[in-house]
Amino acid sequence: MRHTHSKQETAAESVNMTPLIDMVFILLIFFLVTASFTKESGIDVDRPTAQTAVREEQGSMIIGINKHGEIWMENQKIELRAVRAHVEHNHAQNPEGTVIILADENARTGTTVEVLDQVRLAGVTNVSIAASNE
Repeated sequence: MRHTHSKQETAAESVNMTPLIDMVFILLIFFLVTASFTKESGIDVDRPTAQTAVREEQGSMIIGINKHGEIWMENQKIELRAVRAHVEHNHAQNPEGTVIILADENARTGTTVEVLDQVRLAGVTNVSIAASNE
């Protein structure tokens, strides 16, 4: 038995997929380059309210403090004594970076002040404490 090719089979076999694949890769690269990746502390907190709160651009480091006094940075729980080392390491990679402390409104003020102190000892002067203006 002899197999004969019809016109439709020949046309389907001759489609060149290279330009389509190239276009998909170019679009993928475009979206990766233009995407902005946000950093998070790793916990959800209830921010205190302040009438003078101003929306700040995204900080390069976000440190979260929950109502139990746990300190979170880059999705991991860290001890107070490790805050300075983490901030120094990130500050060395991005000297122009800012730090935002995201403290729960029910967190102890002492913990927030201790974290703020460790951040300043690490050499970062541009530090903000997050609040909502609702």
